[in-house]
Amino acid sequence: MDMKSPARSAASPGGTQSVARVVGLLKLLAEHRDPGLRFVDVARLCGLEQPTAHRMLKALEREEMVARDPVTRRYRLGPLVFELGIAAAGDFNLVDVCRPSLQRLAEATGDTAFLFIRRGHDAVCIDRIQGHYPIQTPVVIVGSRQPLGVNAGGLAMLQALGDEEVAEVVSAVAVRLGAYGEFDELDLRRAVTESRRRGYAAIGEKAVPGVTAIGLPIRNTYGAPSAALTIAATSNRMTAKRQLEILPALQQEVSTVERLLYR
Repeated sequence: MDMKSPARSAASPGGTQSVARVVGLLKLLAEHRDPGLRFVDVARLCGLEQPTAHRMLKALEREEMVARDPVTRRYRLGPLVFELGIAAAGDFNLVDVCRPSLQRLAEATGDTAFLFIRRGHDAVCIDRIQGHYPIQTPVVIVGSRQPLGVNAGGLAMLQALGDEEVAEVVSAVAVRLGAYGEFDELDLRRAVTESRRRGYAAIGEKAVPGVTAIGLPIRNTYGAPSAALTIAATSNRMTAKRQLEILPALQQEVSTVERLLYR
């Protein structure tokens, strides 16, 4: 009986090829995250025979690395990929990479700059730097979490998602929006549409009364939002005119972070 150890199998040419195929398949699903891919599309784009593609997808589905929509029958990345991403996030020192950008934004604008990441259907603040303007807005504390779309960081990440994923998130957080004043599912959808039209996220009087903030998503190599940088000030100070004045600085720092992380 030929008993191959896992180590020997992984080191063999066949094992290496299998790993490369799986990684390629997962990258493909990340690139086509919305609306996902049909089985035949996966096979064609990966250059695999259909029986091989079918076996790989079923194995990955059992391990929750991919998920199949029961209605559209399309495959997308599964929940385990998200969990592994969370586990690995600390190793990439996102806070350390973004801290100089937050400092430059706070110094240039005088206002508070924030770093947000996505956790499920929520935006979590993981860092902030206060500026020198006499009136600051440090109400959103590090570690706080709010539904995607309620604050500028969450809205920036939400509007950068595909339409199907936006609909999924909005539906999931709808019951929680009432805690943020007169804000409902329709308002959130409108905020997404307006942010896309404007080219950046801007929202006020929701996450914190009397405060307005603007934000932009930090996108990974596949174009998916992995985090967001925002600048917040009192609503009287953060006028539409001032938003446009400080937007170039925010755009520059997002480009800097994306270059450091993904290029």
